[in-house]
Amino acid sequence: MTRVPGVLADLAVRLTEPGGGARVVRGRPARRGRKAAVLILFSGEQGATPADLELVLIEKSATLRKHAGQCAFPGGGVDEADASSEEAALREAREEVGIDAATVELLGVLPPAHVAVTGYDVTPVVAWWREPHPLEIVDTIEVGAVHSLRVGDLIDPANRVTWRLPMGYEGPAFVVDDLFIWGFTGHLIDALLDLAGWAEPWDAHRWALVPERFLHRAGLDTGQ
Repeated sequence: MTRVPGVLADLAVRLTEPGGGARVVRGRPARRGRKAAVLILFSGEQGATPADLELVLIEKSATLRKHAGQCAFPGGGVDEADASSEEAALREAREEVGIDAATVELLGVLPPAHVAVTGYDVTPVVAWWREPHPLEIVDTIEVGAVHSLRVGDLIDPANRVTWRLPMGYEGPAFVVDDLFIWGFTGHLIDALLDLAGWAEPWDAHRWALVPERFLHRAGLDTGQ
């Protein structure tokens, strides 16, 4: 079996420490909503530094009723046929962007977190992409684009802001090229960087309004 890169092996250990996973989803306890799962998929070779790693994100289709155009991790609802949240996350990743589960090694599973705008209790599944392969948009209804982002760009303090909505909601965000990563996805990335010990000091008082293109047609979407 191929050995997990050291930086990800350390993260896997921290995920199993008492309260480690709870730190990532803090403030978002499950509320008996419909079950869902997302795949937080890192790739990187032996000897990789945190900045060398890459992270798979999808860009939701601009025509969706919820989360239109937003960046997210591959994932979706847990089906009755799914044996676990891990299996659901891998299935959804295959159905959305063609990720082959045989190339993925699971590192840890976080406690479910509630996403109010959809009513889902979402279980984040953290994994290492042992054998990366080309990705494609399989689900053209749900997915508008697929991205592999350098974790170094997410760590860079110059790419970090606090998003804000006029109604008062706010949270951590990442601005990488033309991508604005916020809401639940931004929260998970922010908390994982902290848990892994990869985060660098950044100016949390550097505010940015959520781009107009992400605001729901029927009203403001909190991205939560």
